[in-house]
Amino acid sequence: MKFKWHLFILALLLNQSRAIAQSSTHTFALSDSTFLLDGKPFQMISGEMHYPRVPKEAWRARMKMAKAMGLNTIGTYVFWNLHEPQKGKFDFSGNNDVAEFVKIAKEEGLWVILRPSPYVCAEWEFGGYPYWLQNEKNLVVRSTEASYLKEYETYIMEVGKQLAPLQVNHGGNILMVQIENEYGSFGKDKAYLKINQDLFKKAGFDGLLYTCDPAPDARNGSLPGLLPAVNGIDDPKRVKGLVDSLHNGKGPYYIAEWYPAWFDWWGTAHHTVPAEKYVGKLDTVLSAGISINMYMFHGGTTRGFMTGSNYKGYTPFEPQTSSYDYDAPLDEAGNATPKYMLFRSVIQKHLPPNVTLPDVPKAKPVMAIPSIQFTSASYLEDMLPAPVNSPTPLTFEDLRQDYGFVLYRTKIQGGRKGLLTIEKLRDYAIILANGKRIGVLDRRLNQDSLSITLPKGEVTLDILVENMGRINFGKFLLENKKGITGKVSFNREELRNWQMFGLPFQDLSQIHYKTSPLISNGPVVKTASFKVDQVADTYLDMQKWGKGMVWVNGHNLGRYWGIGPQQTLYLPAEWLKKGKNDIVILELLKPQSQELHSLTNPVLNSIAN
Repeated sequence: MKFKWHLFILALLLNQSRAIAQSSTHTFALSDSTFLLDGKPFQMISGEMHYPRVPKEAWRARMKMAKAMGLNTIGTYVFWNLHEPQKGKFDFSGNNDVAEFVKIAKEEGLWVILRPSPYVCAEWEFGGYPYWLQNEKNLVVRSTEASYLKEYETYIMEVGKQLAPLQVNHGGNILMVQIENEYGSFGKDKAYLKINQDLFKKAGFDGLLYTCDPAPDARNGSLPGLLPAVNGIDDPKRVKGLVDSLHNGKGPYYIAEWYPAWFDWWGTAHHTVPAEKYVGKLDTVLSAGISINMYMFHGGTTRGFMTGSNYKGYTPFEPQTSSYDYDAPLDEAGNATPKYMLFRSVIQKHLPPNVTLPDVPKAKPVMAIPSIQFTSASYLEDMLPAPVNSPTPLTFEDLRQDYGFVLYRTKIQGGRKGLLTIEKLRDYAIILANGKRIGVLDRRLNQDSLSITLPKGEVTLDILVENMGRINFGKFLLENKKGITGKVSFNREELRNWQMFGLPFQDLSQIHYKTSPLISNGPVVKTASFKVDQVADTYLDMQKWGKGMVWVNGHNLGRYWGIGPQQTLYLPAEWLKKGKNDIVILELLKPQSQELHSLTNPVLNSIAN
């Protein structure tokens, strides 16, 4: 009995000491040349990692990998369109629980740099803005327009409730908070930046605030009184000279985005940068006492419909891949790469005396699952909801639809050949006549018309349009509506009287499947189940499929597209179950595909001929 009582007292004391340790506040301040943590010089060696791009069940494991590489800090954005997907409806649960992400980082001995600006870029849908902002009358993002600031304030106040208590000056581990994001590349309105600062303070972010801009735009995006962090340069002399010129001749010096590699978009080779090219630069920066944030340390995967796109008006439209591997030190599945090991060796040189790094965790188990046969399917016509009717095509935003697909349907007299033209198509269209595919149009290729031959009689003309991701950077943020955003004509005669069917593919439970033979060359949804006697990471091999999306056990794994460079979809062990698992594939171009294989390695650099 005494032994049990002693154990109880010991446990109570341990819990009290943990509570005291977790509630103890620290100070984090700026000196003329360095950051000061509790009054002592502190060099941030940080790595960017975004909570929605990693399964929540794997957050802790990724943070252990960060510690083992020598990082002392994690950087993350906060994503408005995840947390307020519909106006006034907030979600901080599950994989959106950013506060839990920050708390786990603290438990793993990591500080956090928080980037909760409403705009994030991040190769993310609409740069993080929720689609519904475009339905607000006169609203202009990244401006002093009143309705935008009203929605901005509502959002940042909710974020503050979640995260302001976790700042270092309140006993948490958030060292600094960034206002806006690379605003200097978009504008130079200092009054707008000051409003940002005031809103952040109102939301409870009362610690250190800073700005972050590419070096050429830092003068536009900096704000007097706030530390100006710089992106994209790593020459210590240039970094210090730029910061000094913007910050009254003082530091500290922080490279907020240091790029050891880059992201991918569809139809272009996988971007890789040899680690050897950056080892010396990392050593030089750390030797100069400059703090750094690697973008990315671990990219992960942009799942669901959250991939963004780039467009500058004079360049092709560039929708980004689901894999956000980024050629980062930690690969898409969270395993150490040669780049990780080389960077780790550099960081070890700059640790305080007698400090050693934890051992690098072993690579995660990986497996190839048995091939999956698909015999049940649902066709486009079987999935259509009630239509919305309009004389002219309506955009996704008009239909109050965020992501996915919209089917546009009208009737046209057949027995003719001619040119079908779709003005301002955004972004990818499959054209069907009486349910049979007769062509595709791709915004990447500046395609807006094609010659078609219509069968005789009255023809049902269908145009299935896919939103490939709203633009996430630059002035075209302000022109980001999706679907058919102009008129449709056949031989220069405008087609009218449209039905629109929304297909967001957010709830798959209402899809009904058949086991009948293939009846169409149009889009199809297929389902199957498979069994595994163990769970481990795997990569679904989509090389014999065309274009679409995959769900496993209800988790949307993202897009695949045969044009490459990404040819596999990463399926994390955390989302598999021992025994029976369910899989659903939306296939747009190759409905005849019946078999799916998996691999033990990703294929991220294979461009179709």
